[in-house]
Amino acid sequence: MLLEFVVEVPAEQVRSEVEKAYTVLQRTARVRGYRPGKAPRNILSHLYGGRVHADVAQRLVDATLNKALAEQSVQPLSQPAIAPAELRPDASFSYKARFEVRPEISGVKWEGFEVKRPSVKASDEMVDAEIAGLRRKHATLQSPDPERPAKVGDVATITFKLEIGGEFLDQKEQEVETELGSGHLFKEIDEALIGMNAGEHKDVRLTFPAQHQNPELRSKEGVFHVTLKDLRERIYPEVDDEFAKDCGEESLEALRASQRAKVEKELTQKASDAVAEQLVMEICKANPIPVPPSLVDQQAQLAERELLAAARRQGQRLDSNADLRARVRLDSEMKVRAGLLMAEIAKEKEVKVTEADIEKGYEELAEQSGKNVAKVKAEYRDPKKRELLIGMILEDKILDMIEAAAKITDAA
Repeated sequence: MLLEFVVEVPAEQVRSEVEKAYTVLQRTARVRGYRPGKAPRNILSHLYGGRVHADVAQRLVDATLNKALAEQSVQPLSQPAIAPAELRPDASFSYKARFEVRPEISGVKWEGFEVKRPSVKASDEMVDAEIAGLRRKHATLQSPDPERPAKVGDVATITFKLEIGGEFLDQKEQEVETELGSGHLFKEIDEALIGMNAGEHKDVRLTFPAQHQNPELRSKEGVFHVTLKDLRERIYPEVDDEFAKDCGEESLEALRASQRAKVEKELTQKASDAVAEQLVMEICKANPIPVPPSLVDQQAQLAERELLAAARRQGQRLDSNADLRARVRLDSEMKVRAGLLMAEIAKEKEVKVTEADIEKGYEELAEQSGKNVAKVKAEYRDPKKRELLIGMILEDKILDMIEAAAKITDAA
């Protein structure tokens, strides 16, 4: 919601600021034909009048805007856009201030939403997948005996040199260890390695993608001169009581039980998140209030940075293209709308965040991050971070209220 109002500064205050400005200017100005500090006012006005008036206008805005906002009882969400009138030294000065404010919200609909909770029961297949992950973690690597060609799942050590336009990019061979079929190599190289024997060489021709992280290689053709230096296969342990003991359990039965509990804990959290997402969508649909573009911009920028950072941490490349930005903005608009609606519910129902709530928040953050509570508290001494935490806790409390008033059906 855009708001605009006019601020008028009395002529006396304008004259005072103009006089101060010329007094300072007279002491510092260097005017040909006059000693420092002796140039007449009319000369200074002729030479520097435009700059002085602009500076005085800005100082008057800085000195009066916050007071005017307080008198109007408004809190801008965006930096006010100022449109000043022409400043005249002997007259009052006025300017327009235009900015976004929170939309007025009343009568938020938040009760009786119908949503579905996903199943939290762990299937045998899910438990088997966890056991398979543990087998992989406890597997050993050894050279195939007897020797054989490379296949998917093998761990290969390769050396290569890249040739672009008939010239090697680097005269020194590069060495890489990778699991075949994992997708960590270019598809053309991965496919070429399948069926090769240790010690064999191959030339692999490919075209680099247009969005390659190295701008110098984008859309260029290259030849990888590849050597399969070493090949190893994973030897997986048998799934029995001994394996369970290696995993910290007394028996295979106990291991499966612990993995089932682990899966169901994860499913419970995912189900809770899914219910919360559905409730957020429902409250936004039931209350289609306008949202301030500046808040959406801020949320979208933050969300995009987080997505790109998460991709980098996982060794992936995520391009910030128009499609990604459109999806992020749509999601950000919903989050901002939900935040405004939940803030209004908190106001109407007088929901507060207590010190006990904050302490619980510290404990949950410590559990999630693996840090001790004292370290988490130290990190959240920063007022902005503490305010962010309080906002998250308040939203959780409002979501709990909305969930308690919703009709939730459990999936079969």
